[in-house]
Amino acid sequence: MEASRNYEITPGLENYGYNDDEGRPKAIKRGEAAAGAMVMTDVVSRPAQGLNNPSFLPESEVSVNDISPAAREPEEKEDGSENDLVYSVDDVPPWYISIPLGFQQFLTMVGSTISIPYILTPLICIDSSDPARGKLLCTILFVSGMVTFLQSTIGIRLPIIQGGTFSFLVPTIAILNTKFESCDDALQSNMTAEEVEEVWQVRIREIQGAIAVSSIVQIVIGFSGLVGLLLKWITPLTIVPTVTLVGLALFDIAAEKASLNWGIAIITIVLLILFSQYMKEIPLPIPTYKVGSGCTISWFYIFKLFPVLLAILLSWGLCAILTAAELLPEGNPARTDLNIDLINKSPWFRFPYPCQWGLPTVSAAAVLGMVAGVIASMIESIGDYYACARIAGAPPPPVHAINRGIGFEGIGCLLAGLWGSGNGTTSYSENIGAIGVTKVGSRRVVQFAAVTMMVSGIVGKFGAAMVTIPDPVVGGIFLVMFSMITAVGLSSLQYVSLSSSRNIFVIGFSIFFGLALPKWFQANSDAIQTGSETFDQVLTVLLQTSMLMGGILGCFLDNTIPGTPEERGLLKWNRHLISSSEKDEIKSDCYDLPIGMETIRKMAWTEYLPFCPNFTGCCRRRKGSFAP
Repeated sequence: MEASRNYEITPGLENYGYNDDEGRPKAIKRGEAAAGAMVMTDVVSRPAQGLNNPSFLPESEVSVNDISPAAREPEEKEDGSENDLVYSVDDVPPWYISIPLGFQQFLTMVGSTISIPYILTPLICIDSSDPARGKLLCTILFVSGMVTFLQSTIGIRLPIIQGGTFSFLVPTIAILNTKFESCDDALQSNMTAEEVEEVWQVRIREIQGAIAVSSIVQIVIGFSGLVGLLLKWITPLTIVPTVTLVGLALFDIAAEKASLNWGIAIITIVLLILFSQYMKEIPLPIPTYKVGSGCTISWFYIFKLFPVLLAILLSWGLCAILTAAELLPEGNPARTDLNIDLINKSPWFRFPYPCQWGLPTVSAAAVLGMVAGVIASMIESIGDYYACARIAGAPPPPVHAINRGIGFEGIGCLLAGLWGSGNGTTSYSENIGAIGVTKVGSRRVVQFAAVTMMVSGIVGKFGAAMVTIPDPVVGGIFLVMFSMITAVGLSSLQYVSLSSSRNIFVIGFSIFFGLALPKWFQANSDAIQTGSETFDQVLTVLLQTSMLMGGILGCFLDNTIPGTPEERGLLKWNRHLISSSEKDEIKSDCYDLPIGMETIRKMAWTEYLPFCPNFTGCCRRRKGSFAP
């Protein structure tokens, strides 16, 4: 019997035939070319071009040889488990899938991003009804988009979102409290609009200068390779408490937002779990059109690709309906009209530009205090790099990629200081959690998210509209995302021996103490009195950062308490970090620069540049001379 002319499904729409003998969608293994089945080509080898891409060729016109080895068989992890990612880091989804996936990443990060100006603006004397609040929000979004694009394209080259960080808020508060009078004293009723504007602009210029200058420290540490030199002491038992505490330390933020209306938060959680876990293998029919063949039906895994986006939109819509029906009382955090004035007062278009609030001012105390935020951000980001690589289907980042990632994160902080966002930039842990939920780890999706951020930063009303997402909805999403981060951190325990009492002690004590000490210092922020206000600020910030405390403690204990390499997990761990075979080299190509690699490899001197992909270092063996 002649095979039916079923067309291959678009990358990302999964590998389903039209039906089985009973008329239901039929699952076909990737790469299977049986009669009547749809063949899924490798996304990298055959870039998507909408409905005109080769993915829609009739089965009879597609040769099995055209399918890359990666697409013929499901990718397996080294532990033997199958990688169920829809898109891995190097995959290129079609643009019509990348746009909503990027928007989903944008919605995931926007909750934390918009919370920063809400915390910052009262501290620098901006009134809640002042349009400057919206301008500051748009500036943060625009800068976050620029830095995210640079980081994902040239920097660490992982699907990692960059945005504002709470690590910079503690030194910011200390700077404002020590250098300026309170807003109640600074603002007088007889002031003109220009005088009121100068009150808050002089404060943000001080913050700008501190962030811009302190970022130079991060740039030097990254591009000089100092971070890479420290990686020899960063073991699985260092990564576990660092990444795990990133998730655990954020539960207060998630719980606080969710507690504003537990009903809406739980509905959001139920929707997200339902879409991402129970309905992820349920395809929906989507009509498609191809020239010469007419309309056909493709089966689309909408719940697997867009669980976060669907959960946010449905919960947000429910809140809008309840608000319109007046079923939510006035002032309830679940209402969508609480910040409607900000939308009305925001301009349609406004392009953020450097030094828009005036030239930044610099003082030694402010810069040294802000360095503490930079250090905390770097430690958190290194843990995020490993977590993102693991969850996005990429090998652990090599030394040169981490050096480059930290260096570009410093450049991001420099840009944030010059543009006047009032905050620095760091990697966003919640977006790494979103990858774990959606199973989409494509770098291209994050680049689309970066463009979305920049556009929203230019279109003032669009950015301001994001403020209407109710906090309980954001809290529900965060509760799921942060739990994913915690679990990803714990997953690195697969490398170590859990039957060792030594390892059990290092894990338990570093995590518990990493939670306990920062919690106490947050409640007793004035406990350190050394006589030097700047030194007090630095210590206070460091001791309040749980992932920093847990990571340092885990690193110290694991490198000082006697233990065999096998017991500590170094033998399995080093297989990821040392490219001693051709297979490892191919897997690490995802960290190469997007252009110019052939030219760079011809220049022998680039082997000594810590941020170059062919970096070997002065004391490391050349490729091919590694003795196993």
